[in-house]
Amino acid sequence: MKRLGITGGIGSGKSYVSHLLTWYFDIPVYDSDAEAKRLNNENPFIREQLIHLVGPEVYDEKGLVKPVLSKFLFANSDNAMQVNSIIHPVVREDFIQWCMRQKTNIVGLESAILFESGFHTSVDKVLFVDAPLEVRIQRAVFRDGVQREQIEARIAQQDSASAMKRADFVVGNNGESDEALLLALDNIIRYKL
Repeated sequence: MKRLGITGGIGSGKSYVSHLLTWYFDIPVYDSDAEAKRLNNENPFIREQLIHLVGPEVYDEKGLVKPVLSKFLFANSDNAMQVNSIIHPVVREDFIQWCMRQKTNIVGLESAILFESGFHTSVDKVLFVDAPLEVRIQRAVFRDGVQREQIEARIAQQDSASAMKRADFVVGNNGESDEALLLALDNIIRYKL
């Protein structure tokens, strides 16, 4: 089974490309962000470790209290590293277990932080989804319902250029032509994976 990592900057359209891979090419894609959210609430190890690290207020009867975790994460960079060292290995193991249940020759792993999290070591090839900066900003503002400045600040924190250089494949997703995007994906899947 080939494992394809899918990454890109905020608003690049990673999820859209993942959807196309599933819809047109029957490639199941593991959404690491969605699965991390699920695991943060369901996995006893994550819960125990986050309570030990952050305090009991990080969970309530509904699950993880995101504002409490966010405040801890942004207090200093060491905090983020500690939280990531708890969550990322569990997500990676969940992805491996998920792969074992798939009945296809190719699977995908979508992750905004594929290289930063070390998830790139769990895939065979990496596909970077790129889009013009203004398109990315507009998509993210619309999707997240936040101010342009907030999206620009998030984009400034990402190292998309480095991720693009490390990727095996780059596809453009300017939102104008699904046909061109599908052709690029078909070429990668058919001839390069």
